[in-house]
Amino acid sequence: MKALITGGAGFIGFHLARHLHERGHRVDIADNFARGARDAEVTALASSPHVRLLQLDLLEPAALSRADGDYDCIFHFAAIVGVAHVLERPEAVLRDNIMMLLRALECGRDQRRLKRFVFPSTSEVYSGTLEHFGIPLPTPESTPLVVPDLSRPRTSYMLSKLYGEALCRHSGIPFTILRPHNVYGPRMGLSHVVPELIERAHGAQDNDLLEVFSIGHRRTFCYIDDAVALFAAAAEASACEGETLNLGSEGPEITIGELAKMIVDVVGKRLRIVAGPETPGSASRRWPDMSRTIELTGYRSQVGLREGIERTYAWYRANVLDDPAVYAR
Repeated sequence: MKALITGGAGFIGFHLARHLHERGHRVDIADNFARGARDAEVTALASSPHVRLLQLDLLEPAALSRADGDYDCIFHFAAIVGVAHVLERPEAVLRDNIMMLLRALECGRDQRRLKRFVFPSTSEVYSGTLEHFGIPLPTPESTPLVVPDLSRPRTSYMLSKLYGEALCRHSGIPFTILRPHNVYGPRMGLSHVVPELIERAHGAQDNDLLEVFSIGHRRTFCYIDDAVALFAAAAEASACEGETLNLGSEGPEITIGELAKMIVDVVGKRLRIVAGPETPGSASRRWPDMSRTIELTGYRSQVGLREGIERTYAWYRANVLDDPAVYAR
């Protein structure tokens, strides 16, 4: 397979590029490096003769003119992401995320042998339904979707992804839409709950207080290796063409407070966990029904939560925690 990954220097995009390369596929990584790091890991991967790095900005009309015309699969990860960026620039999120998707879809139409266009949506599409009506848990993809309050800046990201789902469905090219749920792991920056708690626990002294926000909110977490294996499996399975599928882990569903206790234990500190305020706009529960995805891909998550946190902490301790400026928050 020959694949193009837009946003391929970001968190999931990079791990997917490495996953595909390790399995003998050819990969083009396209990124503007506004958030994705051009670090030693990206440089090492790009040194392979089967990996090409394209520095480009999908907001420019001719950005993908350097891309090839014989991709079997396009994975479109390029987007404005991260709660802080969404809250600060909601108009740009709506405008730029759609513009970048349109450019990627145009590239897809120009391909001579495209088998699949994979669009990562978001679990945020369920947030309005949960808020106003409640949702079944675990949550199937067939759940009716409700748009949250349009005046909230955070709604902009969900809307850009929901509109993106519609664009893919009407694009005329073979597609698969995946809705990631709480993917975590090495090289994801420091602004997400798992690395943020790891950083604070690592830097704390025994008997310090560890304030945990939204301590009672419940989540299931999916380690990055399982996430990219699911992305690849969904792209390759003929049964996934035209489908919208959850991407995540079946369980366990735990509270953020329980997650914090596990992280503190992995880090090896004796800390007192105290409840902080709830994060505005954060869903109280997020638990995907993975039965349809497992049925169509044949893949079930392999890495348990404790093991995933141990792997994540080991990587952050070796690469980031002594120099947090290396990675964008």
